[in-house]
Parts: sequence; structure tokens; C-alpha cells
Amino acid sequence: MKKSFKLEDLDCANCAAKMETGIAQLDGVKAATVSFLTQKLTLEADDAAFDDIVKKAAKIVRKIEPDCRIVL
Repeated sequence: MKKSFKLEDLDCANCAAKMETGIAQLDGVKAATVSFLTQKLTLEADDAAFDDIVKKAAKIVRKIEPDCRIVL
């Protein structure tokens, strides 16, 4: 499954790169892209575990930039 999510309050391109790297390393993730310019996360992951992966991705986003959140 591939989906895009809006990111709120993403303030830093470097943080976006760190988020992308961290999310891409999650089990079940096929591809992850975090765009600072468009303020979007594009996630391609296993269908069966997609919701769980999105929750883990949200934790990574908050850990790197506490004010940023994924709009579900």
C-alpha cells in the first residue's frame, strides 16, 4: 500500500532527512519519502501492518521534531 500524509509544523530540511531515514528502516517499509518543500510523507509499506507502521512513523517524527505531527 502506498499513501501520502501531510506533515504539520515540519521546520527543518535536515530533520526531514532524519525522519525519512528512520522511517525507511522500519520493518515492512518498502519506501519512505519526507519532503520538506511539500510538507508530506509518502509511505509505501506492507498492507497487513500498514496502520502499525504509520503509528511507529509518527513516533519517529515526534522524536526528531516534537512539534511536528502526521495528519492522518
